Amino acid sequence: MSSTSTLPAGARAAQPAAAAPVRRRRGGSALHSPRLLWLTVPSLVWFAVFSVGPLVAMFVIATLRWKGLIYDPSYVGTQNIRHVFTDPVFHDALRNSAIQVAVVIPVMIPLAFMLGYHLSTRPRGYRVLSVLYFSPGLISISITGMIFYGVLSPNGGANGLLSAVGLDSLVKPWLADPGTALFSLIAIDLWRGVGWTAVLFAARLSSLPAEVTEAARLDGAGRFRIMWQIAFPMVKEYVRTLTMLQFLWTLFTSAALILLLTKGGPGTSSTTLSYLVYEKAFSQSDLGYSQVAGVVLLILGIAGMLLIRVLLRSPLEKTR
Repeated sequence: MSSTSTLPAGARAAQPAAAAPVRRRRGGSALHSPRLLWLTVPSLVWFAVFSVGPLVAMFVIATLRWKGLIYDPSYVGTQNIRHVFTDPVFHDALRNSAIQVAVVIPVMIPLAFMLGYHLSTRPRGYRVLSVLYFSPGLISISITGMIFYGVLSPNGGANGLLSAVGLDSLVKPWLADPGTALFSLIAIDLWRGVGWTAVLFAARLSSLPAEVTEAARLDGAGRFRIMWQIAFPMVKEYVRTLTMLQFLWTLFTSAALILLLTKGGPGTSSTTLSYLVYEKAFSQSDLGYSQVAGVVLLILGIAGMLLIRVLLRSPLEKTR
């Protein structure tokens, strides 16, 4: 007879139960096994080749005089940097990018948040409104350019509307006037981005507990106060994330619309850093200059995200 048969039934039942935690601990440590960690190598290689690699190449090309892939590059050190920072075109592009970001972000985020809050309350026809708000973000950049080329041309819809209401003094070639070209592009950015961002805000705001807003209404808080003093602090981290995304989108992707509508003109009145990187690389075949401007653009993007992170810190982060 085996020794286990002499044990009480309770003791025999306790043996597997005591061994179970040991098996669980062994299984948990297996997740950190070096054999399993090797499975992450392909993703790390992919990240190094397609993310870190281009960044390193950008800094290297910034030190070269290089007209393109069919030409031999030559090392010029900091000559490209001196050329860029003494070029008036670069200064104009830097100023225009600063104006674009300084107008688009402070206007877009509060307006999108208010529209998103309105959608989150589910007013009558809110599903149709959601589709209408989201639609501009779904239209391709080429079609957007065609639409606004017709709207803002000298004989287009904007000037026709102004003439129809007797405001002929305001009629002007919006995209061909140095004083209005950049702000016309900014208006298009707002048209494309406000509704799309509002729908994203609405999705986040709809997940807030209804008891909080109901309690605020019972205490006599109005709609505006609930929106900014209750709902906004509760989704502040999400607001920060969308603000950083829109900042990067505005700073880095303005080249396509400028290429379609103004090509940086008249003069350099609508040239931004994003468009300058494209223009120098593909039109003027000056890759060294282009990559120096790209490095500046990268630094501004990182600095802007850090600033947004500081300005939109949540109350919990401020107390740490």
